[in-house]
Amino acid sequence: MDVRGTVAGGFEPVRDAFVRNFTALGDRGAAVAVYRDGRKVVDLWAGTKDVDGTEPWQRGTAQVVRSATKGVAAAVPLLLHQRGELDLDAPVGEYWPEFKAQSSVRHILNHRAGLPALDLPLTPAEALDPLRGPEAVAAQAPAWEPGTDHGYHALTYGWLVDGLVRRVTGRGTGEWLADEVAGPLGLDLWLGLPPSAADRAGRVGPLPEPEPSASSGPRLRPKRAVTAAYEDPSSLTRRAFAAITPFPDQNDPAYRALAMPATNGVATAEGLARFYASLIDHVDGVRLFTPRTVARARAEESAGPDRVLVVGTRFGLGYMLHGSASPLLSPASFGHPGRGGALGFADPEEGVAFGYVTNGFRKTVTADPRAQALIRAVRAAL
Repeated sequence: MDVRGTVAGGFEPVRDAFVRNFTALGDRGAAVAVYRDGRKVVDLWAGTKDVDGTEPWQRGTAQVVRSATKGVAAAVPLLLHQRGELDLDAPVGEYWPEFKAQSSVRHILNHRAGLPALDLPLTPAEALDPLRGPEAVAAQAPAWEPGTDHGYHALTYGWLVDGLVRRVTGRGTGEWLADEVAGPLGLDLWLGLPPSAADRAGRVGPLPEPEPSASSGPRLRPKRAVTAAYEDPSSLTRRAFAAITPFPDQNDPAYRALAMPATNGVATAEGLARFYASLIDHVDGVRLFTPRTVARARAEESAGPDRVLVVGTRFGLGYMLHGSASPLLSPASFGHPGRGGALGFADPEEGVAFGYVTNGFRKTVTADPRAQALIRAVRAAL
């Protein structure tokens, strides 16, 4: 493999695992970055920019990171709270009068709002209207009493966050993120890809599923109940992931230009890792979260059987926590995977921040074997 980039001394196992992701797990194009105590110690990339192309992946190649977007978007309401502009325990309707469910701001972030699905899914054209999704979720009756249970808000999370942020700040989540986070930190990370960066984003698509082997690490087999939930059109699981039907082409420039805080962020691995590093440490003089906000983000808010994903999940405020559904570096870690491969997280106890992006999607929802192999290598290096 022609792997480009650098690793600091002691982190060579991460490079070895990255190579195996191509030779054993079929990656077409990918990058991984790791920060330690605010300093970049891993920055690697290899393969092709497009999943179906031959142009080489370059330094600065970016990809759609799907639900890893949620962890980036979660920083916005938490920073608004940190600045005293948003009360996490206030009713959403206090900021957003059109919002009908009796949900608090906290319930949006910990997936307890009861609004994972829409009775009438949006069409792709409707989803490209930045106001239509928030309008739909504001009028939706909850599937359970808010606060009494939790279930992954796969797509509606983005509209909930965006509708709230717009009413508090007058700006959409993507615009706020660009002005207040990505700009000051110099992040190659966008929620609403601007024309100036459009050529840097590769084409994404599915990869053939590899045969299991001893070198590929553990493979998580879906349980029968999970499979049945995804196959049942009436299940909350299926309806949550079908809140836009059919789902837009993720390579469509119009889709990428829209800010959908649940699913269509575009980032480099370095941008994703640098973002998480800035949550827990100073990066070139900039730190986003205070220690108190870090503690709040990673404190367990929801745990146990997930009404949507069916398996057990753990959430803090906007972030998935280390557990069987999404194994991270340690119990102190918080972050978010993207369905099919991408992952970003921080671990304040180890001082580690991690970003992995790929143009080739697998069927995995929360624990992709490629990302898991890289995490094991980081753990070994530490």
